[in-house]
Formats: sequence, C-alpha cells, structure tokens
Amino acid sequence: MNGSNERLDVLIAGAGIAGLALAVALARGLKPHFAVAVCDAALAREPARDDRVSAIAGGGRQLLEALGVWEDVAGEAQPIRAMEITDSHLEDVMRPAFLHFDAVPEEETPLAHMVENRALLAALRAAAAKAGVRPIASEVEGFAPEDGALGVRLADGSSPAARLLVAADGAQSKTRAAAGIRSLAWGYGQSGIVATIGHERDHEGRAEQHFLPAGSFAILPLTGRRSSIVWTEKSEEAARLVALPPEEFKEELLRRFGLALGEIEVLAPPRAYPLSFAIARRFVGKRLALLGDAAHVVHPLAGQGLNLGLRDVAALAECVADAARLGLDPGGAETLARYERWRRFDTAIMAGAFDGLNRLFSNRSDALRVVRDVGLGLVERLPGAKHYFSREAAGLAGEVPRLLRGEGL
Repeated sequence: MNGSNERLDVLIAGAGIAGLALAVALARGLKPHFAVAVCDAALAREPARDDRVSAIAGGGRQLLEALGVWEDVAGEAQPIRAMEITDSHLEDVMRPAFLHFDAVPEEETPLAHMVENRALLAALRAAAAKAGVRPIASEVEGFAPEDGALGVRLADGSSPAARLLVAADGAQSKTRAAAGIRSLAWGYGQSGIVATIGHERDHEGRAEQHFLPAGSFAILPLTGRRSSIVWTEKSEEAARLVALPPEEFKEELLRRFGLALGEIEVLAPPRAYPLSFAIARRFVGKRLALLGDAAHVVHPLAGQGLNLGLRDVAALAECVADAARLGLDPGGAETLARYERWRRFDTAIMAGAFDGLNRLFSNRSDALRVVRDVGLGLVERLPGAKHYFSREAAGLAGEVPRLLRGEGL
C-alpha cells in the first residue's frame, strides 16, 4: 500500500525491529480509532538474509509476549541459562572464569534468549499486518509543521500528515538529520566479526565472553549444536580475517573458540561490521521522537543494543497511549518531554558504561588487567551486585514500562 495525502496519528520511519514493535504496540493498544503507519522502502521485499542474532533480555521477551509476537519465534529462540566471563591473553592455555551469571533468581527464567534477527523481523511484519498497521514502501524525504501535525514528504510523492513522526530509521537516520538533531559520536576503529558456528557437543545454553587484548570474543548459543560468534578486532585485522580462505579462517577461529565443544564448522561466510558509539543530543523534536539506533548506538560487548531499543519502544508507546486516552495530543510537547526524561538519562548512563568497559578491556596493559580482574572477582563474590546487574540487563530495574512487565498498554 502506498502512502496517500491522509492524516495519521503516528508515522514511523523505519521498519526495523524497534519501529515495527512500536507500530504493533500502538495499533493493538489504541485500536480501532488510532491510525498508525510504517514507511520504509524495504517493505517492498522480504527481509534480507542476515546471519546476525540478538540476545533478547527478560523485559524484551515480555514486551514481545504482550504484542503476541513471541509465540511465533519462541520455537527458534535459544535460552541462555548461564554466562561465563574471562579475561586473558590469546596465548593463555587456560581461561579461568572470573564472573559467572545464572538466571535472574526470583524469576527463574533464562538470562536472555538468542533469536535470529530475520525471524523476528518476519514475525513483527506479520503482527503489524494483523494489527492493521499501514505499510508504506517508501522513505521520508522531508517534513514541515502544519496545523496540529507534521506534513511529511515521502519519496513516492505522497504527503501524509502525522501528529507524531518517529525516527526509527537506524544509526544513519535521515529523519534525525532532517530535524537538525546532532549526535555525540565516534568510531572505535574496531569491527565485529559475526558468523554462525556448528559444533560437535551441546552448548547446554551457556554463553561465554572472553575479553582478549584486541577486544571481546563472545560465543552465544543458538538452537541445535550451533553458536553465533561476535568477535571484535581492529578494523584492518577484521577485514584481513574475513578475507582468509575458509580453512585459514577456521584456524584463527579455533585459537579463540577452543575445543570445549569439539570439532567446529563455519556454517556461513563470516562478515565484519564496523563498531561505533553515538547518542543523540536530544531524543525529541517538534512532533518528532527518536527510537532505537536513531537515538543511540552502543558497543555490542554486552548484547544490549536491541534491548535498549525495546526499552525505548515500551516507554514511547506508554507515553503516547496515556496521552491519547486522556484526549491529549500524542505528539505534543508534554508527551514527548515525558518520553525524553524517561529514556535519555538511562540510555546515556548505560551507553557510557559499555564504552568504558570496551576501553578498559580492549588493551594490552597488564596493570589494567590486574585492576579489572580484581573488580570482576569482587562482583562474583557479591550476590547483591550480581543480582543488580542481572536485573539491569533484563530491563527490570528502575521505572519499568508496562510492556516490559508483560502487560498491555
């Protein structure tokens, strides 16, 4: 369906996971008299082949359950029941675990679930269609204020008006740029190598995060005897590694992966993605809200990028729904100010923490290694600290939006 010169309550630019999740939440929670549309040229085709996976934390899973989406991906989701964290040199024969996490105690649920991005996108597209979200296979080219709305100009020539425009179009958001919202951003000079690995033995739902001098090396369990790796290296080295012949790449991988799971096989060609940090100086503008990667990009070492985006979804959906039910403007200044207060400080603190962890661990300093290993050991011996970190990672600390608690809007 193409966009027309119509009036919408919410127009979401970007049909990624965060954008579609927000669309489903609003359409389900405020139907039938609330018009929600998603515009993205990618809607004209099936989700692209993507070997990347995401760790869905407890709060994110409960949000997807509330949206009726989780049941469609649960069969392909692998629970993470434990995580071990090591700090070592690449040449070390033994990599003792300094920190070990199990499931969140009182919930007795997994730390997270590993889900393939493509499967989650397909499920969200189906849920959006069922909820009556209007798909527009086009992109935002510009917008300007008009009476009680934004007049939005799309690439297909249509010009819908929306009371609220949501920028969910990724780290290089054109919508954010058009609004003149700048970001604090830098590159790490690192790339994350992603690949799916088959192995001889069962991983038993255990994830591992090895902090090596060049960066983190994560082994994340998938369904069956498979795991996903997220391997951080300097960008030049990452480019060299993914260009190696398959057997040579496997040799380099074995030096880091080890043989604890028996013989391994690289199931798909590895890919390298540049890593960066970014946080928008504002999360809102006039009748505009930033969501997910359009608002913030963090290092993947903690697996929290998508989970931060789902926290945005839950908070913005609640702010908009509360305003709409009170007869207030869902794109009004008060509604958006509440969203920004709710999300920007929390995001800045967490993004800064991930940046600091990457800088602390991605180096060859033996002195820093001693300091960080003492710190990891202290956390391991303090159940209260481990419990706090588990709840924070699950999105269950602080003021938790209804959707992250598994409740409807």
